[in-house]
Amino acid sequence: MGRMGRIQSIRSALPTGWISAATPLALLVALVLVIGSIAPGFLKGDTLLLLLANTAVLFILAAGVTGVILIGGIDLSIQAIASLSSVVLAQLLPSLGVMAFPVALLSGVVFGLVSGIVHVRLKVPSFVATLATGGVVAGIALWAADGRSITIEADGRAYTAWINGDFAGLPTVVWIAAVIGFLLYLAMRYTPFGRYSLAIGAGEPAAIAAGINVDRNKIIAFVVSGAMAAIAGIILAARLSSGSPTLANQLLLPAIAAVIVGGTAITGGLGGVGRTAIGALIISIVRMGMTFVGINIFAENVVFGAMLILAVAITIDRSKIAVIK
Repeated sequence: MGRMGRIQSIRSALPTGWISAATPLALLVALVLVIGSIAPGFLKGDTLLLLLANTAVLFILAAGVTGVILIGGIDLSIQAIASLSSVVLAQLLPSLGVMAFPVALLSGVVFGLVSGIVHVRLKVPSFVATLATGGVVAGIALWAADGRSITIEADGRAYTAWINGDFAGLPTVVWIAAVIGFLLYLAMRYTPFGRYSLAIGAGEPAAIAAGINVDRNKIIAFVVSGAMAAIAGIILAARLSSGSPTLANQLLLPAIAAVIVGGTAITGGLGGVGRTAIGALIISIVRMGMTFVGINIFAENVVFGAMLILAVAITIDRSKIAVIK
């Protein structure tokens, strides 16, 4: 057997799509090694714990929108929903106590449902539907907070202290993100919702012909995205001891970048929560690494934007799109 024959046999023995799955992981390892060699302090235990804690919120936000991207859609309302949930939590903690948490979560579920219904029932593209919903949510958050940040006072912080604590040597937010990620992984891999989402993203006409309730599946995806955005907002409010109508405004680009950089195709049908976890780590390492190597923090969005363009160019399935608009 010649050299080309041996290479072909190795490729045939590997799972389909292994290159796209392995590339983000290889990039993650390379980033850690490069930044660690330039700035050894990056690899210290305290720094890595801070990295994981900062990644947790980004991952939760990105994990929610992963389901929407897998069906071939997009959710541009997640940052507004996260900000609104932080405002709801900060406002209601003094009067409702622990019950403020489910109310804040419900706000995300409701507006995720609104986005899904507008997209499915009114046949509005997800880009426009979620952009419009995000604008409405941002306006409600500004109105509810009177355009200012709402501080969570000492009585309210008693209810959020557990979020800022540690468990088994790791920040609690890391455990929250891990549990959410595991549950979403199980849902995407072993439930009809997960299988149908991949089928819809791979080819919606074929999914409809196969008898899949596409509309219902899409609405569920947007509801999950809204719920995850609300949880991210709750955690942000607890960590910062305040809620703000603009609290998560800088997280939309990093969240979507985390999904795409992790290897989920923007056209849908390929990817998953596990890939998003790797993507979220990559984005967080880039963000923190820029500080360690002395790159101006204001260049952050420039870097994220460039990474997003590159990732989309690599992962997009052009066979699904006759004309790129």
